[in-house]
Amino acid sequence: MTGRTAGGAATVVAILALLSACGSQAGQQSDAQQASDALNAGLKAQTKAKTQEAVDDYQKCLAHDPANKFCRYNLGVIDQTAGRTASAEQDYRAALSIDPDFALALFNLAIVRTDPSPTEAGNLYRHVISLEPANAAAHLNLGFVLKSMGREDEGNAELQRAVQLEPKLVSRLPAGVTAISPSPSHK
Repeated sequence: MTGRTAGGAATVVAILALLSACGSQAGQQSDAQQASDALNAGLKAQTKAKTQEAVDDYQKCLAHDPANKFCRYNLGVIDQTAGRTASAEQDYRAALSIDPDFALALFNLAIVRTDPSPTEAGNLYRHVISLEPANAAAHLNLGFVLKSMGREDEGNAELQRAVQLEPKLVSRLPAGVTAISPSPSHK
């Protein structure tokens, strides 16, 4: 009987070990899936203004996918919104090191860089425009940057283009800029 009990116990242990292994493999997700789940959780938290929860979720995402440009970008948005421009700049630059043509990160980095370096901001807006020629906001901001640098004609041309692309932007123009109006062909 002892042999039978020992054999039965060994069989039970083997079955439990097999079930445990199968269960843990079935319950485990790939790094890509875990990163995706964490990114989605972060986006949901961010839209509900649960900032710290979003940050935690984005950090979890990055633990599984360090090259996730969307996490880096969203961390930048959180930092920028909180007034942490130096951190936001690092986040946007990290996203751009992954994808140099990531227009959202380029645009937000340009906003962050406008005061300390209008020339750099202008170049970043031009890069956005090269990727998305119909990006009215990029044309508008580039126009403001150029005008701040004393390049009135170029700035006005960019403002004109912005209003042609998005006529509602005429309300964003400063008082005294009256020569700019939407083109009838772009309504």
